Amino acid sequence: MSIEKIVYSCHGAAREVTGSCHLLSFGDRRVLIDCGLFQGGHEQERANFEPFGFDPASIEVLLLTHAHLDHCGRIPKLVREGFRGRILATAATRDLARIVMLDAAGLQEEDARRAQRSGRRRDEASSGPLYTLEDALHAMDYFADPVAYDTDVPVIDGVHARFQDAGHILGSASILVTMEQAAEPLRILFSGDLGNPGRPILRSPVPAPDADYVVMETTYGDRPHRALPDSVDELYRAVKQTLARGGNVIIPTFALERAQEILYYLHRGVLDGQLSAHTPVFMDSPMAISATEIFRRHPECFDDAFRKELGQDDPFAMPNLHFSRDTAESMAINSIEGGAIILAGSGMCTGGRVLHHLKHNLWRQHCSVIFVGYAANGSLARRIVDGARSVRIFHEDIHVNAQIWTINGFSAHADQAALLDWLGKASRKRVLLVHGEYGRGMQAMKACLEKLGIACQIPLAQEAVVLAEPIEEPASGQMPAS
Repeated sequence: MSIEKIVYSCHGAAREVTGSCHLLSFGDRRVLIDCGLFQGGHEQERANFEPFGFDPASIEVLLLTHAHLDHCGRIPKLVREGFRGRILATAATRDLARIVMLDAAGLQEEDARRAQRSGRRRDEASSGPLYTLEDALHAMDYFADPVAYDTDVPVIDGVHARFQDAGHILGSASILVTMEQAAEPLRILFSGDLGNPGRPILRSPVPAPDADYVVMETTYGDRPHRALPDSVDELYRAVKQTLARGGNVIIPTFALERAQEILYYLHRGVLDGQLSAHTPVFMDSPMAISATEIFRRHPECFDDAFRKELGQDDPFAMPNLHFSRDTAESMAINSIEGGAIILAGSGMCTGGRVLHHLKHNLWRQHCSVIFVGYAANGSLARRIVDGARSVRIFHEDIHVNAQIWTINGFSAHADQAALLDWLGKASRKRVLLVHGEYGRGMQAMKACLEKLGIACQIPLAQEAVVLAEPIEEPASGQMPAS
């Protein structure tokens, strides 16, 4: 019997933050970990139309760490181009991935129609959407029975996977892939996105188990996060100051986790007397509303303290909270000149209803925009955070006169210290660094690891990294060579 060469290659999030997609090859057999959308500016969006760098039909199993768009957003494209294998994910990830992919498909179709109406090509690679609602629904047919945490799951012959709680969003996981070798197993750990420990809703990430190789995210590999209590205090200060001068508060919000966490803190602010119970709060995001309903269905993912709190005083049913599902309700919010808190997606302002709210409020001095999450290079959110005096929204130049707040303590990603704590001091053959800005998080984490004596590498896109060479077992009755 022979063990095939095992090769890792990165087909998304190589020296960049979005588009996570990792390939393990065992001879002619292939397993994929994540298949996410590239997000940011035009160049990132163009990359979604490019070939994957492998044949989708050759993938036998896709292991999905979590349901953020930059980890699951190209799955419908993968299926459209020939994937017919199984998708393994936790129950909560499967439920969230459905609404995320459907929402993305709707936006893709809408953007393609808008481009056609304006007489411009959306992308030279395709005048149509990246994929359709029908493609997204079809992709759901390939999700297998949900995977439980801390259980070995068969992947292909001689390979099994174990999902561990990553504490990032509902259902998120780090995935340990174990391949049976002739002598001893080879273990490769994919961190997925790791959450900040000590959050109010989810459990903290499970520390990294023993593994020969670790593929680790580095989103905040170069810096610490601000202390959470300080960030909450700043949130309350920003809201109170804006409302006191008669403005609206716009919070670009990621629909999964961040929206629910901000609702939690707004609710706590009302209970503690920091915020008025009479202030209208609008959740203007159909996907965030659906995600909140899914949260209620998966208490198995919650921190014990939050599970008890949810049963006593539901933060997702706070006074004066309005869920805006249809377009007419969303448009009506734009008639409110002041005194409202508006949570809308997307968090990076790359699309969605938040663009309309920015168009109506960004130019007004008495309003505020509060950024509470990561903003990728090229995104509208990054341009505003970096101090742009004017931005283009729906082909119109909008002056940035509103007060801009950036509060990074709410990040759902582990910071540098938390990443190092998660990795621990166990012996590793190599750590492969992905999902980060090359000149910041990746390089800083590489320096930290090398200082600790841990071998590491920052793979190039589609670079073949050999993890194990073929092993020939001796024929029966033959002694192995010394």
